[in-house]
Amino acid sequence: MEDFNPAEVNKLIHAPIRLGIMTILSSVNKVNFIYLRKKLEVTDGNLSSHMEKLESAGYVKVKKVFTDKKPNTIYSITEKGKKAFRGYLEHLEKILEESEG
Repeated sequence: MEDFNPAEVNKLIHAPIRLGIMTILSSVNKVNFIYLRKKLEVTDGNLSSHMEKLESAGYVKVKKVFTDKKPNTIYSITEKGKKAFRGYLEHLEKILEESEG
């Protein structure tokens, strides 16, 4: 497995919570903050911190709306995010293929 270069792994996605976020967002159209928090079993602050990083990278889109007069934050994956996530998964698949011979 001499071709493996750890520097090529997308570290922004590779963090466990962000990987969970990207996995969920790649399989649905959109989700709200509460759904993600419960699904990932993280605190509000922890989720917010990770979402800010993904939003800053242009991987997720954030929309704030009111539902029944309560704030509701909705997240969706962007095209850039989809491309980055696919690239991340393809890189992991390549590592697996190389390790299997």
